[in-house]
Amino acid sequence: MVISTTSAEGRGEQVNCTFASRYVRNVLPKFQMPETSMPKDSAYQIINDELMLDGNPRLNLASFVTTWMEPECDRLMMASMNKNYVDMDEYPVTTELQNRCVNIIANLFNAPIGDGETAVGVSTVGSSEAMMLAGLAFKRKWQNKRKLEGKPFDKPNMVTGANVQVCWEKFARYFEVELKEVKLSEGYYVMDPAKAVEMVDENTICVAAILGSTLTGEFEDVKLLHDLLVEKNKQTGWDTPIHVDAASGGFIAPFLYPELEWDFRLPLVKSINVSGHKYGLVYAGVGWVVWRSKEDLPDELIFHINYLGSDQPTFTLNFSKGSSQIIAQYYQFIRLGFEGYKNVMENCMENTRMLKQGLEKTGRFKILSKDIGVPLVAFSLKDSSKHTVFEVADSLRKFGWTVPAYTMPANAEHVAVLRVVIREDFSRGLAERLISDIDKVMREVDTLPSQVSSKTAHVTPTVDEVVRDSEVAVKSTVHKSETEAEQEIVSRWKGIVKKRGAC
Repeated sequence: MVISTTSAEGRGEQVNCTFASRYVRNVLPKFQMPETSMPKDSAYQIINDELMLDGNPRLNLASFVTTWMEPECDRLMMASMNKNYVDMDEYPVTTELQNRCVNIIANLFNAPIGDGETAVGVSTVGSSEAMMLAGLAFKRKWQNKRKLEGKPFDKPNMVTGANVQVCWEKFARYFEVELKEVKLSEGYYVMDPAKAVEMVDENTICVAAILGSTLTGEFEDVKLLHDLLVEKNKQTGWDTPIHVDAASGGFIAPFLYPELEWDFRLPLVKSINVSGHKYGLVYAGVGWVVWRSKEDLPDELIFHINYLGSDQPTFTLNFSKGSSQIIAQYYQFIRLGFEGYKNVMENCMENTRMLKQGLEKTGRFKILSKDIGVPLVAFSLKDSSKHTVFEVADSLRKFGWTVPAYTMPANAEHVAVLRVVIREDFSRGLAERLISDIDKVMREVDTLPSQVSSKTAHVTPTVDEVVRDSEVAVKSTVHKSETEAEQEIVSRWKGIVKKRGAC
Protein backbone atom coordinates (compact mmCIF):
# COMPACT_ATOMS: atom_id res chain seq x y z
CA MET A 1 0.00 0.00 0.00
CA VAL A 2 1.35 3.39 -1.00
CA ILE A 3 0.50 6.40 1.13
CA SER A 4 -0.32 9.30 -1.17
CA THR A 5 -0.78 12.98 -0.56
CA THR A 6 -4.23 14.51 -0.49
CA SER A 7 -3.43 17.74 -2.32
CA ALA A 8 -2.05 18.03 -5.86
CA GLU A 9 0.20 20.94 -5.01
CA GLY A 10 1.72 19.07 -2.08
CA ARG A 11 2.69 15.95 -3.99
CA GLY A 12 6.10 17.22 -5.06
CA GLU A 13 7.00 18.39 -1.57
CA GLN A 14 6.22 15.27 0.45
CA VAL A 15 7.77 11.82 0.77
CA ASN A 16 5.53 8.81 0.24
CA CYS A 17 6.28 5.45 1.79
CA THR A 18 5.22 1.86 1.13
CA PHE A 19 6.02 -0.55 3.95
CA ALA A 20 6.43 2.09 6.63
CA SER A 21 2.63 2.34 6.70
CA ARG A 22 2.79 -0.54 9.18
CA TYR A 23 4.29 1.95 11.61
CA VAL A 24 3.09 5.36 10.50
CA ARG A 25 0.70 6.79 7.90
CA ASN A 26 1.68 10.46 7.96
CA VAL A 27 3.34 11.86 4.84
CA LEU A 28 6.67 13.60 5.33
CA PRO A 29 7.66 17.05 4.12
CA LYS A 30 10.72 16.94 1.86
CA PHE A 31 12.23 20.28 2.67
CA GLN A 32 11.25 20.85 6.28
CA MET A 33 11.94 18.89 9.44
CA PRO A 34 8.90 16.82 10.54
CA GLU A 35 7.04 18.13 13.57
CA THR A 36 7.14 14.79 15.36
CA SER A 37 9.43 11.79 15.72
CA MET A 38 8.84 8.43 14.07
CA PRO A 39 9.84 4.83 14.83
CA LYS A 40 13.39 3.91 13.77
CA ASP A 41 12.05 1.09 11.57
CA SER A 42 9.92 3.55 9.67
CA ALA A 43 12.75 6.05 9.16
CA TYR A 44 14.99 3.26 7.89
CA GLN A 45 12.38 1.93 5.47
CA ILE A 46 11.54 5.34 4.03
CA ILE A 47 15.17 6.11 3.24
CA ASN A 48 15.92 2.59 2.04
CA ASP A 49 13.00 2.73 -0.38
CA GLU A 50 14.34 5.93 -1.97
CA LEU A 51 17.92 4.64 -2.15
CA MET A 52 16.79 1.65 -4.19
CA LEU A 53 16.53 4.03 -7.14
CA ASP A 54 20.27 4.80 -6.98
CA GLY A 55 22.47 2.97 -9.45
CA ASN A 56 24.46 -0.13 -8.53
CA PRO A 57 27.97 1.06 -7.52
CA ARG A 58 29.62 -2.00 -9.06
CA LEU A 59 28.01 -1.22 -12.41
CA ASN A 60 29.11 2.41 -12.24
CA LEU A 61 31.94 2.26 -14.75
CA ALA A 62 32.37 6.04 -14.70
CA SER A 63 33.95 6.08 -11.27
CA PHE A 64 37.54 5.38 -10.27
CA VAL A 65 36.42 5.12 -6.65
CA THR A 66 36.59 1.82 -4.78
CA THR A 67 33.21 0.10 -4.44
CA TRP A 68 34.16 -3.11 -2.61
CA MET A 69 36.23 -3.99 0.46
CA GLU A 70 36.54 -7.11 2.55
CA PRO A 71 34.00 -7.59 5.39
CA GLU A 72 36.78 -7.46 8.00
CA CYS A 73 37.74 -3.99 6.80
CA ASP A 74 34.08 -2.94 6.73
CA ARG A 75 33.86 -3.89 10.40
CA LEU A 76 36.97 -1.87 11.28
CA MET A 77 35.51 1.14 9.50
CA MET A 78 32.16 0.87 11.25
CA ALA A 79 33.89 0.55 14.63
CA SER A 80 35.79 3.80 14.04
CA MET A 81 33.02 5.89 12.47
CA ASN A 82 32.64 7.87 15.70
CA LYS A 83 36.31 8.89 15.89
CA ASN A 84 37.22 12.39 14.80
CA TYR A 85 40.74 12.11 13.44
CA VAL A 86 41.72 15.62 14.49
CA ASP A 87 41.48 14.62 18.19
CA MET A 88 45.04 13.29 18.08
CA ASP A 89 45.51 13.41 21.84
CA GLU A 90 42.39 11.31 22.35
CA TYR A 91 43.13 8.86 19.53
CA PRO A 92 46.92 8.50 19.43
CA VAL A 93 46.84 5.04 17.80
CA THR A 94 44.85 6.36 14.86
CA THR A 95 47.40 9.15 14.49
CA GLU A 96 50.17 6.57 14.54
CA LEU A 97 48.45 4.55 11.82
CA GLN A 98 48.17 7.67 9.67
CA ASN A 99 51.89 8.35 10.10
CA ARG A 100 52.69 4.77 9.14
CA CYS A 101 50.61 5.15 5.97
CA VAL A 102 52.42 8.38 5.05
CA ASN A 103 55.79 6.64 5.41
CA ILE A 104 54.64 3.58 3.46
CA ILE A 105 53.49 5.80 0.59
CA ALA A 106 56.63 7.94 0.68
CA ASN A 107 58.82 4.84 0.47
CA LEU A 108 56.65 3.47 -2.32
CA PHE A 109 57.34 6.72 -4.21
CA ASN A 110 61.10 6.54 -3.50
CA ALA A 111 61.28 9.57 -1.21
CA PRO A 112 64.85 10.28 -0.01
CA ILE A 113 64.20 9.52 3.67
CA GLY A 114 67.32 9.25 5.79
CA ASP A 115 67.90 6.87 8.68
CA GLY A 116 65.83 7.88 11.70
CA GLU A 117 63.78 10.33 9.61
CA THR A 118 60.06 10.26 8.99
CA ALA A 119 58.30 11.21 5.79
CA VAL A 120 56.52 14.54 5.39
CA GLY A 121 52.89 14.13 4.42
CA VAL A 122 49.29 13.93 5.58
CA SER A 123 45.99 12.24 4.89
CA THR A 124 43.35 14.38 3.20
CA VAL A 125 39.74 14.25 2.10
CA GLY A 126 40.50 12.93 -1.36
CA SER A 127 43.15 14.10 -3.82
CA SER A 128 41.44 17.46 -4.29
CA GLU A 129 42.48 18.63 -0.84
CA ALA A 130 45.86 16.95 -1.28
CA MET A 131 46.77 18.81 -4.46
CA MET A 132 45.49 22.10 -3.06
CA LEU A 133 47.85 21.72 -0.11
CA ALA A 134 50.69 20.97 -2.50
CA GLY A 135 49.74 23.97 -4.65
CA LEU A 136 49.65 26.27 -1.63
CA ALA A 137 53.12 25.07 -0.60
CA PHE A 138 54.48 25.89 -4.07
CA LYS A 139 52.79 29.29 -4.09
CA ARG A 140 54.10 30.23 -0.65
CA LYS A 141 57.67 29.11 -1.41
CA TRP A 142 57.64 31.06 -4.68
CA GLN A 143 56.28 34.18 -2.95
CA ASN A 144 58.87 34.00 -0.18
CA LYS A 145 61.69 33.66 -2.70
CA ARG A 146 60.39 36.60 -4.76
CA LYS A 147 60.10 38.76 -1.66
CA LEU A 148 63.73 38.07 -0.73
CA GLU A 149 64.77 39.01 -4.26
CA GLY A 150 62.72 42.19 -4.15
CA LYS A 151 60.61 41.13 -7.11
CA PRO A 152 56.83 41.25 -7.64
CA PHE A 153 54.98 38.27 -6.21
CA ASP A 154 51.37 39.04 -7.12
CA LYS A 155 51.01 37.12 -10.39
CA PRO A 156 51.82 33.43 -9.79
CA ASN A 157 50.99 30.87 -12.44
CA MET A 158 51.22 27.13 -12.87
CA VAL A 159 51.47 25.04 -16.03
CA THR A 160 49.28 21.97 -16.68
CA GLY A 161 47.71 20.16 -19.58
CA ALA A 162 44.16 20.93 -20.71
CA ASN A 163 43.35 17.37 -19.60
CA VAL A 164 43.85 18.38 -15.97
CA GLN A 165 41.22 17.34 -13.42
CA VAL A 166 38.78 20.05 -12.34
CA CYS A 167 40.32 20.25 -8.85
CA TRP A 168 43.30 22.07 -10.39
CA GLU A 169 40.96 24.61 -11.96
CA LYS A 170 39.37 25.06 -8.53
CA PHE A 171 42.77 25.60 -6.94
CA ALA A 172 43.68 28.23 -9.54
CA ARG A 173 40.43 30.12 -9.07
CA TYR A 174 40.15 29.81 -5.28
CA PHE A 175 43.78 30.70 -4.56
CA GLU A 176 44.34 33.22 -7.35
CA VAL A 177 46.89 31.42 -9.46
CA GLU A 178 46.83 31.70 -13.24
CA LEU A 179 46.38 28.30 -14.87
CA LYS A 180 48.39 28.03 -18.09
CA GLU A 181 47.09 25.01 -19.97
CA VAL A 182 48.83 23.13 -22.76
CA LYS A 183 46.13 22.46 -25.34
CA LEU A 184 45.54 18.95 -26.63
CA SER A 185 45.36 17.72 -30.21
CA GLU A 186 43.61 14.82 -31.88
CA GLY A 187 45.51 11.62 -31.14
CA TYR A 188 47.54 13.21 -28.30
CA TYR A 189 45.37 13.64 -25.23
CA VAL A 190 47.96 14.41 -22.53
CA MET A 191 50.27 17.33 -21.81
CA ASP A 192 53.15 17.75 -24.25
CA PRO A 193 56.26 18.20 -22.01
CA ALA A 194 58.06 20.38 -24.56
CA LYS A 195 55.12 22.76 -24.92
CA ALA A 196 54.68 22.84 -21.14
CA VAL A 197 58.29 23.87 -20.56
CA GLU A 198 57.95 26.58 -23.21
CA MET A 199 55.11 28.11 -21.16
CA VAL A 200 57.17 28.27 -17.96
CA ASP A 201 58.28 31.76 -16.90
CA GLU A 202 59.68 33.41 -13.78
CA ASN A 203 56.20 33.50 -12.22
CA THR A 204 55.58 29.76 -12.59
CA ILE A 205 55.24 28.16 -9.16
CA CYS A 206 55.29 24.60 -10.56
CA VAL A 207 54.46 22.37 -13.49
CA ALA A 208 51.82 19.75 -12.66
CA ALA A 209 52.08 16.41 -14.44
CA ILE A 210 49.37 13.76 -14.34
CA LEU A 211 50.13 10.09 -13.75
CA GLY A 212 46.91 8.69 -15.14
CA SER A 213 44.77 11.14 -17.09
CA THR A 214 41.07 11.04 -16.24
CA LEU A 215 40.27 11.19 -19.96
CA THR A 216 42.26 8.22 -21.26
CA GLY A 217 44.17 6.82 -18.28
CA GLU A 218 47.49 7.61 -19.96
CA PHE A 219 50.59 8.48 -17.90
CA GLU A 220 52.24 11.75 -18.83
CA ASP A 221 55.98 11.62 -19.50
CA VAL A 222 57.26 13.00 -16.20
CA LYS A 223 60.86 11.97 -16.94
CA LEU A 224 60.97 13.93 -20.20
CA LEU A 225 59.28 16.91 -18.52
CA HIS A 226 61.87 16.77 -15.74
CA ASP A 227 64.85 16.66 -18.12
CA LEU A 228 63.57 19.54 -20.24
CA LEU A 229 62.83 21.59 -17.13
CA VAL A 230 66.31 20.94 -15.73
CA GLU A 231 67.78 22.43 -18.90
CA LYS A 232 65.49 25.46 -18.80
CA ASN A 233 66.31 26.07 -15.15
CA LYS A 234 70.02 26.00 -16.01
CA GLN A 235 69.54 28.50 -18.83
CA THR A 236 67.36 30.91 -16.84
CA GLY A 237 68.61 30.53 -13.29
CA TRP A 238 65.11 29.58 -12.13
CA ASP A 239 64.31 26.56 -9.98
CA THR A 240 60.82 25.70 -11.25
CA PRO A 241 59.68 22.45 -9.57
CA ILE A 242 57.28 19.65 -10.51
CA HIS A 243 54.22 18.29 -8.76
CA VAL A 244 52.88 14.89 -9.81
CA ASP A 245 49.14 14.36 -9.61
CA ALA A 246 49.17 10.60 -9.13
CA ALA A 247 45.56 10.42 -7.94
CA SER A 248 44.79 7.49 -10.23
CA GLY A 249 48.19 6.08 -11.12
CA GLY A 250 50.11 6.37 -7.85
CA PHE A 251 48.98 2.96 -6.63
CA ILE A 252 49.45 1.38 -10.07
CA ALA A 253 52.87 2.42 -11.39
CA PRO A 254 54.97 1.08 -8.46
CA PHE A 255 53.45 -2.40 -8.90
CA LEU A 256 53.14 -2.69 -12.68
CA TYR A 257 55.88 -0.37 -13.96
CA PRO A 258 58.58 -0.25 -11.25
CA GLU A 259 61.27 0.94 -13.70
CA LEU A 260 59.22 3.94 -14.81
CA GLU A 261 60.78 7.15 -13.45
CA TRP A 262 58.04 9.56 -12.42
CA ASP A 263 58.40 9.98 -8.64
CA PHE A 264 60.97 11.30 -6.12
CA ARG A 265 63.76 9.64 -8.07
CA LEU A 266 63.54 12.81 -10.17
CA PRO A 267 65.04 15.71 -8.12
CA LEU A 268 62.60 18.36 -9.38
CA VAL A 269 59.58 16.36 -8.16
CA LYS A 270 58.83 18.04 -4.82
CA SER A 271 55.39 16.66 -3.97
CA ILE A 272 52.99 13.91 -5.03
CA ASN A 273 49.30 13.38 -4.31
CA VAL A 274 47.48 10.06 -4.57
CA SER A 275 43.92 8.90 -3.95
CA GLY A 276 43.54 6.16 -1.36
CA HIS A 277 39.94 5.78 -2.47
CA LYS A 278 40.87 4.91 -6.05
CA TYR A 279 43.46 2.23 -6.63
CA GLY A 280 44.50 2.54 -3.00
CA LEU A 281 41.43 0.28 -2.60
CA VAL A 282 39.62 2.24 0.14
CA TYR A 283 36.07 3.61 0.06
CA ALA A 284 35.67 7.33 -0.66
CA GLY A 285 37.05 9.68 0.46
CA VAL A 286 40.68 9.59 1.48
CA GLY A 287 43.69 11.06 -0.25
CA TRP A 288 47.35 11.52 0.57
CA VAL A 289 50.00 14.11 -0.16
CA VAL A 290 53.70 13.60 0.49
CA TRP A 291 56.57 16.03 0.11
CA ARG A 292 60.14 15.31 -0.86
CA SER A 293 61.51 16.88 2.32
CA LYS A 294 60.60 19.22 5.16
CA GLU A 295 62.06 22.13 3.21
CA ASP A 296 59.35 21.73 0.59
CA LEU A 297 56.53 22.39 3.07
CA PRO A 298 56.73 25.98 4.40
CA ASP A 299 56.43 26.22 8.19
CA GLU A 300 53.84 29.00 7.97
CA LEU A 301 51.33 26.54 6.51
CA ILE A 302 51.46 24.41 9.66
CA PHE A 303 49.16 25.38 12.53
CA HIS A 304 49.55 24.32 16.14
CA ILE A 305 46.52 23.92 18.40
CA ASN A 306 46.20 22.85 22.02
CA TYR A 307 42.48 23.15 22.74
CA LEU A 308 41.94 19.45 22.08
CA GLY A 309 44.67 18.41 24.51
CA SER A 310 48.40 18.46 23.82
CA ASP A 311 50.09 20.52 21.11
CA GLN A 312 48.84 19.21 17.77
CA PRO A 313 50.23 20.34 14.40
CA THR A 314 47.73 20.49 11.54
CA PHE A 315 48.21 21.45 7.91
CA THR A 316 45.00 20.47 6.18
CA LEU A 317 42.23 22.59 4.70
CA ASN A 318 39.61 20.55 6.53
CA PHE A 319 39.64 20.27 10.30
CA SER A 320 37.30 17.53 11.47
CA LYS A 321 37.25 14.32 9.47
CA GLY A 322 36.55 10.66 10.10
CA SER A 323 39.21 8.15 11.10
CA SER A 324 37.67 5.15 9.33
CA GLN A 325 39.26 5.66 5.91
CA ILE A 326 42.73 6.08 7.43
CA ILE A 327 42.31 2.84 9.36
CA ALA A 328 41.00 1.14 6.22
CA GLN A 329 44.05 2.29 4.27
CA TYR A 330 46.40 0.81 6.83
CA TYR A 331 44.39 -2.42 6.75
CA GLN A 332 44.83 -2.69 2.99
CA PHE A 333 48.57 -2.01 3.21
CA ILE A 334 49.26 -4.75 5.75
CA ARG A 335 46.59 -7.13 4.48
CA LEU A 336 47.66 -7.10 0.82
CA GLY A 337 51.30 -6.07 1.01
CA PHE A 338 53.27 -5.41 -2.17
CA GLU A 339 52.41 -8.83 -3.56
CA GLY A 340 48.67 -8.37 -3.02
CA TYR A 341 48.52 -4.92 -4.59
CA LYS A 342 50.49 -6.19 -7.57
CA ASN A 343 48.08 -9.11 -8.02
CA VAL A 344 45.06 -6.80 -7.91
CA MET A 345 46.55 -4.39 -10.46
CA GLU A 346 47.63 -7.20 -12.79
CA ASN A 347 44.15 -8.67 -12.70
CA CYS A 348 42.62 -5.27 -13.48
CA MET A 349 44.95 -4.91 -16.48
CA GLU A 350 44.08 -8.41 -17.74
CA ASN A 351 40.37 -7.56 -17.64
CA THR A 352 41.14 -4.26 -19.35
CA ARG A 353 42.88 -6.04 -22.22
CA MET A 354 40.01 -8.52 -22.51
CA LEU A 355 37.45 -5.70 -22.72
CA LYS A 356 39.58 -3.82 -25.25
CA GLN A 357 39.84 -6.89 -27.47
CA GLY A 358 36.10 -7.49 -27.24
CA LEU A 359 35.34 -3.92 -28.31
CA GLU A 360 37.82 -4.11 -31.18
CA LYS A 361 36.18 -7.31 -32.46
CA THR A 362 32.89 -5.49 -32.93
CA GLY A 363 34.56 -3.31 -35.55
CA ARG A 364 32.55 -0.32 -34.33
CA PHE A 365 35.01 1.43 -32.03
CA LYS A 366 38.39 3.12 -32.05
CA ILE A 367 40.42 2.57 -28.86
CA LEU A 368 42.02 5.78 -27.55
CA SER A 369 43.54 4.56 -24.27
CA LYS A 370 47.12 3.26 -24.13
CA ASP A 371 48.50 -0.07 -22.96
CA ILE A 372 50.56 1.61 -20.21
CA GLY A 373 48.47 3.57 -17.77
CA VAL A 374 45.39 3.25 -15.59
CA PRO A 375 43.29 0.11 -16.21
CA LEU A 376 40.53 1.66 -18.29
CA VAL A 377 39.31 1.60 -21.87
CA ALA A 378 38.51 4.90 -23.59
CA PHE A 379 36.93 4.46 -27.02
CA SER A 380 35.08 6.41 -29.67
CA LEU A 381 32.75 5.49 -32.52
CA LYS A 382 34.49 4.86 -35.84
CA ASP A 383 31.40 6.18 -37.59
CA SER A 384 29.70 9.05 -35.78
CA SER A 385 27.88 10.41 -38.80
CA LYS A 386 24.52 8.98 -37.75
CA HIS A 387 24.74 8.31 -34.02
CA THR A 388 26.78 9.53 -31.06
CA VAL A 389 28.53 8.07 -28.03
CA PHE A 390 25.93 9.86 -25.92
CA GLU A 391 23.20 7.68 -27.43
CA VAL A 392 25.24 4.58 -26.64
CA ALA A 393 25.74 5.71 -23.03
CA ASP A 394 22.01 6.40 -22.61
CA SER A 395 21.06 3.03 -24.06
CA LEU A 396 23.48 1.15 -21.80
CA ARG A 397 21.62 2.49 -18.77
CA LYS A 398 18.72 0.22 -19.69
CA PHE A 399 21.02 -2.69 -18.83
CA GLY A 400 22.11 -1.07 -15.56
CA TRP A 401 25.50 0.13 -16.78
CA THR A 402 26.74 3.67 -16.11
CA VAL A 403 29.29 4.44 -18.82
CA PRO A 404 30.28 8.10 -19.18
CA ALA A 405 30.33 9.86 -22.54
CA TYR A 406 32.20 13.15 -22.89
CA THR A 407 34.09 15.40 -25.27
CA MET A 408 37.80 16.09 -25.04
CA PRO A 409 39.12 19.47 -23.80
CA ALA A 410 40.62 22.18 -26.04
CA ASN A 411 41.76 21.80 -28.77
CA ALA A 412 40.24 18.37 -29.33
CA GLU A 413 36.61 19.14 -28.46
CA HIS A 414 35.38 17.45 -31.63
CA VAL A 415 36.44 14.05 -30.26
CA ALA A 416 33.68 12.36 -28.21
CA VAL A 417 34.55 9.37 -26.05
CA LEU A 418 33.11 6.57 -23.92
CA ARG A 419 35.18 5.32 -20.97
CA VAL A 420 35.05 2.16 -18.87
CA VAL A 421 37.10 2.12 -15.66
CA ILE A 422 38.22 -1.34 -14.54
CA ARG A 423 38.26 -1.66 -10.74
CA GLU A 424 39.05 -4.62 -8.53
CA ASP A 425 35.40 -5.70 -8.39
CA PHE A 426 34.95 -5.64 -12.19
CA SER A 427 35.38 -9.32 -13.04
CA ARG A 428 36.00 -11.01 -16.36
CA GLY A 429 32.39 -12.19 -16.28
CA LEU A 430 31.15 -8.61 -15.98
CA ALA A 431 33.46 -7.58 -18.83
CA GLU A 432 31.97 -10.29 -21.06
CA ARG A 433 28.46 -9.19 -20.12
CA LEU A 434 29.29 -5.55 -20.87
CA ILE A 435 30.63 -6.46 -24.33
CA SER A 436 27.45 -8.43 -25.02
CA ASP A 437 25.25 -5.53 -23.90
CA ILE A 438 27.24 -3.01 -25.95
CA ASP A 439 26.78 -5.23 -29.01
CA LYS A 440 23.01 -5.31 -28.35
CA VAL A 441 22.93 -1.54 -27.96
CA MET A 442 24.78 -0.98 -31.22
CA ARG A 443 22.40 -3.25 -33.14
CA GLU A 444 19.46 -1.43 -31.56
CA VAL A 445 20.91 1.99 -32.35
CA ASP A 446 21.34 0.96 -35.99
CA THR A 447 17.56 0.59 -36.29
CA LEU A 448 16.83 4.08 -34.94
CA PRO A 449 16.60 7.32 -36.95
CA SER A 450 19.85 9.25 -37.14
CA GLN A 451 20.10 11.49 -34.09
CA VAL A 452 22.88 13.52 -35.67
CA SER A 453 20.71 14.62 -38.60
CA SER A 454 17.41 14.82 -36.70
CA LYS A 455 18.86 17.25 -34.20
CA THR A 456 19.66 19.72 -36.98
CA ALA A 457 17.22 18.99 -39.81
CA HIS A 458 14.14 20.32 -38.05
CA VAL A 459 15.58 23.40 -36.37
CA THR A 460 13.13 26.29 -36.63
CA PRO A 461 14.64 29.72 -37.30
CA THR A 462 14.33 32.21 -34.48
CA VAL A 463 11.94 35.14 -34.73
CA ASP A 464 14.87 37.56 -34.89
CA GLU A 465 16.36 35.67 -37.84
CA VAL A 466 13.05 35.67 -39.70
CA VAL A 467 12.42 39.36 -39.09
CA ARG A 468 15.97 40.37 -39.94
CA ASP A 469 16.15 38.36 -43.15
CA SER A 470 12.61 39.35 -44.13
CA GLU A 471 13.51 43.02 -43.74
CA VAL A 472 16.55 42.50 -45.94
CA ALA A 473 14.37 40.77 -48.49
CA VAL A 474 11.82 43.58 -48.48
CA LYS A 475 14.48 46.27 -48.89
CA SER A 476 15.97 44.40 -51.83
CA THR A 477 12.58 44.13 -53.59
CA VAL A 478 11.58 47.77 -53.62
CA HIS A 479 11.84 47.94 -57.39
CA LYS A 480 10.39 44.48 -58.04
CA SER A 481 6.82 43.39 -58.61
CA GLU A 482 4.73 42.19 -55.65
CA THR A 483 4.86 38.57 -56.85
CA GLU A 484 8.63 38.67 -57.34
CA ALA A 485 9.10 40.18 -53.88
CA GLU A 486 6.99 37.49 -52.22
CA GLN A 487 8.89 34.75 -54.03
CA GLU A 488 12.25 36.18 -52.91
CA ILE A 489 11.13 36.38 -49.27
CA VAL A 490 9.96 32.75 -49.38
CA SER A 491 13.26 31.76 -50.97
CA ARG A 492 15.24 33.51 -48.23
CA TRP A 493 13.10 31.78 -45.56
CA LYS A 494 13.93 28.39 -47.07
CA GLY A 495 17.58 29.36 -47.13
CA ILE A 496 17.54 30.10 -43.40
CA VAL A 497 15.99 26.70 -42.65
CA LYS A 498 18.50 24.92 -44.86
CA LYS A 499 21.43 26.80 -43.35
CA ARG A 500 20.45 26.03 -39.76
CA GLY A 501 19.71 22.40 -40.63
CA ALA A 502 23.26 21.94 -41.88
CA CYS A 503 24.88 23.32 -38.70
